[in-house]
Amino acid sequence: MIDGRRVTHPAPDGAPHAKASPRKPHVVVVGGGVAGLAAATGLAERGVSVELLERQEYLGGRVGGWTDELADGTPVANNRGFHAFFRQYYNLRALLRRADPDLERLRAVEDYPLIDGHGRRDTFRGLPKTPPWNALAFALRSPTFRVRDLVRLNAVAAAPLVAVSVPEIYDQLDELDAETFLTDINFPAAARHLAFEVFARSFFARPERLSAAELATMFHIYFLGSSEGLVFDVAESNFDTALWEPLGQYLISQGVRLRTEVSAESVSVGGTRTLQVHDSTGRTVDADGVVLAADTAGLQRIVAASPGLGDDGWRRQVSQLRTAPPFAVQRLWLDQPVDTGRPAFLGTGGLAPIDNISVVSNYEVQSAEWARVHHGSVLEVHSYSVGEPPEADELRQRMLGRLYQLYPETATARIVGETLLIRDDCPLFSPGAFADRPTVDTPTGGLMLAGDGIRIDLPVALMERAATTGWSAANRLLSGWGVEGHTLHTVPVGGRSPVLRWLAGREGRAS
Repeated sequence: MIDGRRVTHPAPDGAPHAKASPRKPHVVVVGGGVAGLAAATGLAERGVSVELLERQEYLGGRVGGWTDELADGTPVANNRGFHAFFRQYYNLRALLRRADPDLERLRAVEDYPLIDGHGRRDTFRGLPKTPPWNALAFALRSPTFRVRDLVRLNAVAAAPLVAVSVPEIYDQLDELDAETFLTDINFPAAARHLAFEVFARSFFARPERLSAAELATMFHIYFLGSSEGLVFDVAESNFDTALWEPLGQYLISQGVRLRTEVSAESVSVGGTRTLQVHDSTGRTVDADGVVLAADTAGLQRIVAASPGLGDDGWRRQVSQLRTAPPFAVQRLWLDQPVDTGRPAFLGTGGLAPIDNISVVSNYEVQSAEWARVHHGSVLEVHSYSVGEPPEADELRQRMLGRLYQLYPETATARIVGETLLIRDDCPLFSPGAFADRPTVDTPTGGLMLAGDGIRIDLPVALMERAATTGWSAANRLLSGWGVEGHTLHTVPVGGRSPVLRWLAGREGRAS
């Protein structure tokens, strides 16, 4: 089912194909993650010549997949951990449909239970889909949220939360951190672990380091702004085989040149076209357009090495982007199965240092096959915000300790294989940063930005923000050449409930 109140953002008008242009435009897309793949798709489908540079040997960026080898030589699938493909990720799902029209390589997950340090549990199973009854039902059946808590909420302070409008919510709340905001509205402390903190950790940041506006926007996307619900899909096999290798083949069929293990070193203005991209092989590519869809560090490195790009204000914006604290993903191949009935995903709150346990062999084909052959299981333990760069062995032991506490049967299992990945390359959405965040457009003609850290004034987040900025970067370039762009969709850009909007306005006037 598609939410009947989703918003359509029409494609820019123009010729249906770039063949009508006097000269076929050539674009270099830097970065083969979600944003870069969306940009490359949007351009190639309109007849633009596209060259995509990806520094890794695989596509997908932070959602990429690869093959590792266990100590006994067995090849095993691996990736950076759990990603939820929510039903309201319209633009990401449109990208995936290019290679999988019916999204058959995604598998529905009907629940994502949550547990806190006191053993209290919440669940998203069986919630009504219609806002605001979905959020109300979740709160009232939660063991950490009681009717008296609802009565005690500060209606004036909470008003923006129930009537989110994008981008106006950033004018209201971006200077405030999420922790202070939840305190101001009298949201019960116990319930934060099992409700809002889940959203905060999705940004790999603790609530005190996350913009309250980002938290409110997330609440709008998943609860009060959408009737798609919190049921989501996961890839049925490792990300490379389920998602990106098929999409890569689709792009090749559209004429895209994929160059993996090649990075962009710098970009300059001029050449035989508009811009020149200087890559790590020593090659210089003349281009009519460039989409920088690198991660934060990669973008900053390219811009620092490209003194002719942009103006001082824009370059400052790029240099001031920050990354979230490190996160860790521990994948374990065990010689025993977990107890039957363990959920595919278990979210945790107040159980530092972990935030999620995934039984990968419950849903991923390659892991399920390994578990079947070895009569074991494959699990992941996630720590989404580990503070200062941790000492790896200490963190590993703490994560294992929590796993053994929550799933005691794993304590007697032998670890056949293990990987511990620690990264700090996700964007940080800190309080007050929104107004100065770089957008898709840049001061340099033909140069666009894309990625989940790039500002776009639509209600999107995480992978969906990456996909939406990628499509938007393609649309901006296509429009400049008089070529038709691609239609986008989002949840409503404002609160969908007239009653809640009226109440929010009334409370705001009363204050």
